[in-house]
Amino acid sequence: MWKTIVRRLLILIPQIIILSLLIFLLAQIMPGDALRGMIDPATHTPEDLYRMRYELGLLDPWYIQYVRWIGNILQGDFGRSLIHGRPVISIMEERMINTVRLSLLTSLFTYIIALPFGIIAARKKDRVADKSIMIYTFVALSMPTVVLSVINLLLFGFRWPIFPIMGSIDIQAAAAGGFAAFISRVHHLILPAITLALLSTVSIIYFLRNQIIDNESSDYVTTARSKGVPIGKVYTRHILRSSLLPIAGGFAGVVIGAFSGSVFIESVFSYPGMGQLFIASITGRDFPVANVLILFYAIMGVFAVLITDIVLTIIDPRIRIK
Repeated sequence: MWKTIVRRLLILIPQIIILSLLIFLLAQIMPGDALRGMIDPATHTPEDLYRMRYELGLLDPWYIQYVRWIGNILQGDFGRSLIHGRPVISIMEERMINTVRLSLLTSLFTYIIALPFGIIAARKKDRVADKSIMIYTFVALSMPTVVLSVINLLLFGFRWPIFPIMGSIDIQAAAAGGFAAFISRVHHLILPAITLALLSTVSIIYFLRNQIIDNESSDYVTTARSKGVPIGKVYTRHILRSSLLPIAGGFAGVVIGAFSGSVFIESVFSYPGMGQLFIASITGRDFPVANVLILFYAIMGVFAVLITDIVLTIIDPRIRIK
C-alpha cells in the first residue's frame, strides 16, 4: 500500500506542474491588470504606468514570469498582492480559517440531509416519499448556487431576519470573545452552510439510494432473509453497512467540494473567506492572488482523489488502489 501511495504522489508532480502552467497562461491572456484600475490618470502618465509594470516584471515574456513565479513559490514566496500591497500568503491565512469553518459545517449538513433522504428513497422505492425526494434532487441539481443563495438571503435575511446577511461575527461578540464569539460565528455560518449543503446532497442521495437498491437483491441478503433474520437487522447489519462504505470514503471529497464550492456562496453572503477573496482578485485583476488561489484549489482537488482512494482501501480491504 505504501508503495502505491508513493507512486501516486510521484504521478501528482507532473499533474501539478501542468495545472500551474495552465493557470498562469489563463491569467496572462486575460485583459488588463490591477495597475490600470489603481492608477489615477489625472496624476499618472502612461509612462508612469509603463515604468511600474517594468519594475514589477509584468512586461517580461510569459515564460520568464512563469519560471520566476514557480521559483518563488518553491522558496515559500507566493508573491505580493497588487491591490493590498501585502504578501499573498498572509491574506490567505486571514481568510482560510473562515472558509474551513464553512466547509466543515456544510459537510456536516450535507450528510445530515443526504443520508436520511437516500435511505428513505431506497426503502420507499417508487412511492410518494421516493418520488418527492427525487423531485428535490432534480431541483437541487438544476438550481444555480447564486440563485438559491439570493433566495435564502432575501427570505431569511430580509423577509424574516433570522440570520445575519453579512460578515462572520458580530462586532460586540468579537469584543466579548469566548462563548459569545463562538455562538455568533455559528449564527453567521448556518445560512450559507445550509444553502451550499442543499445543493451538495444530490450525488450522495442518488448513490446511496442506488447502492441500497442493488444490495437488496444481493445473494447474502437473500440468504439472511431465508434464515429468518428480521428485515431491520438485514438493513442495519448488511445492506446499510455495505452501502455506506463508499460514501464514508468520499468524505474528503465532500469537504474539498464544499471548500471550493463556497466561492459564490461567500460572495453573495459577504462572508470573508477565500471564496470572496478569489472573486475580488479576479474582478480586480490581482493575478498574484488569483493564481495562487486557483493553484491551491486545484491541488486540493487532486489530493482529495488520492485521500478518498486511501480511505476506501483502509475501510474496505477488498478494494485495492492501483
